[in-house]
Amino acid sequence: MINLRKRKLGEKRVAVFVDGPNMLRREFDTDLGVVKKELRKFGPIKVSKVFLNQFAPEKLIEAVVNQGFEPVIVTSDDIDAPMAAEVMETIFTSNVDVIALVTRDGDFQSVIMKAKKYGKETVVIGSEPFSATLRNTADHVIILKEKRT
Repeated sequence: MINLRKRKLGEKRVAVFVDGPNMLRREFDTDLGVVKKELRKFGPIKVSKVFLNQFAPEKLIEAVVNQGFEPVIVTSDDIDAPMAAEVMETIFTSNVDVIALVTRDGDFQSVIMKAKKYGKETVVIGSEPFSATLRNTADHVIILKEKRT
């Protein structure tokens, strides 16, 4: 039997984009499962992509896939421009209501501002040290807590 889940009235659809080189580092211990759990509070996740550079280890790519994210491999060291372009395309072409960025990088401020201009709710998820620019621009900010061992 096929389960076609109908959208509830007022339910927002979420698109999430993860800055892999910035957030998926050992010192931050970012858990993509926690990211998804936090974002589901806003609505169902319809787009979920993790941007990685060409040097990403195969195990990391496998872990991203296992968490239900689509890995996007960028052939340069800097993923900011390709990620920003993908976010902009989603703002203009996708039927989503919430744009979420998982990053600490203030370079994404212009993307957040553009999303807001086009009526999208914005969420930034990151860890300390966290950009004051992002904190002051996004509609919602979620700071991930460091895991203590």
